[in-house]
Amino acid sequence: MAKVIAINAGSSSLKFQLFEMEDESVIASGVIERIGLEDSIFTINFNNKKEKVNKHISNHKQAVDMLLNTLIEMNVVDSLDEIKGVGHRVVHGGEYFNNSIEIDDYVANKIAELSNLAPLHNPANLVGYEAFKDAMPNARAVAVFDTAFHQTMAPKAYIYPIPYEYYNDLKIRKYGAHGTSHFYVSRRLLDLLGNPKESKLIVCHLGAGGSLAAIKNGKSINTSMGFTPLAGIMMGTRCGDLDPSIISYLVDKTGYNINKIIDILNTKSGLLGVSGISSDFRDIEKAANDGHERAKLAMDIYYRRITDFIGRYFIQLGGIDAIAFTAGIGENSYSARTAIVNLIKDALDIELDEKINRNVSQETLISTPDSKVKLYVIPTNEELVIARDVKRILEL
Repeated sequence: MAKVIAINAGSSSLKFQLFEMEDESVIASGVIERIGLEDSIFTINFNNKKEKVNKHISNHKQAVDMLLNTLIEMNVVDSLDEIKGVGHRVVHGGEYFNNSIEIDDYVANKIAELSNLAPLHNPANLVGYEAFKDAMPNARAVAVFDTAFHQTMAPKAYIYPIPYEYYNDLKIRKYGAHGTSHFYVSRRLLDLLGNPKESKLIVCHLGAGGSLAAIKNGKSINTSMGFTPLAGIMMGTRCGDLDPSIISYLVDKTGYNINKIIDILNTKSGLLGVSGISSDFRDIEKAANDGHERAKLAMDIYYRRITDFIGRYFIQLGGIDAIAFTAGIGENSYSARTAIVNLIKDALDIELDEKINRNVSQETLISTPDSKVKLYVIPTNEELVIARDVKRILEL
């Protein structure tokens, strides 16, 4: 059976898993974090060993080159030709793609065309595609779109209250993102709940980028990101939802053009903008614990905006059976989970098991038996979803 590598290029990270698809075993995995920052981190797990390298990695192309060179240097593969399929997470498929698809020039051009809808991601996704295509010309590539899972939303959830012709003519609507993660985590959550016929779930994908999804009976009915991944909750460098009049006000007051303002809202805002320290939640958390007031404020806003969406989705779902926390912050920060739950526990009659919550290292139930809503930490596995789609589409 062929080997498949799944690539998940985020706004500041590149995750990968190399699979033997016969049994879906992971040959090697890892992540390159903090891309674009001085203290980038490259971690690879292979042959029951973990190696970590701290090195400045300026962009995604450099990250891909480093990954491919390491696979050869560590004898993970004798030749890159052993890898028959490459699956690429692509954030935005617009209304062009409602399923995964093999990448050709047409698909690549459409992904590029949609880059203005996901400026921190689609370009990075294409850089990954081009780098792997150059290094492994015999391997076929598949795009797996974050927007696909949310195509089940009803018009009342995805149509914006602006002149309807902007949807008809320009396809301006809510698309959402992180669909691959929401799909995987919600399916695991249903498994853990015994696969009930009816279910009301909220998945909190909290990382450098973040989104929540309301999932009813296995289908996405709403999600916090919108036309682009700029919308929704506060994120590492993205502002999330704000009054759109702020944009024209900033244009008038700063003299910047609108593209500059949008870039600021995408790359200089969020946790970074409020704290003035970093876009990385770990840095913010440490600074807040050391008494940095703006870092503490950034965290307070972050938690509040997440719980705002939980409240909305509680109403839209007509209740909640379970909430899952996933992605970098959701999986690894017990204090973030505690802070979020503390803001909603009285309204939703939730009880967190603090001892279990502090010691999570894998898929774990973190609520007590008395809690009316079950709380889980479920490590996302977008890469497995991607690899399975590569196998299915390329018929490997």
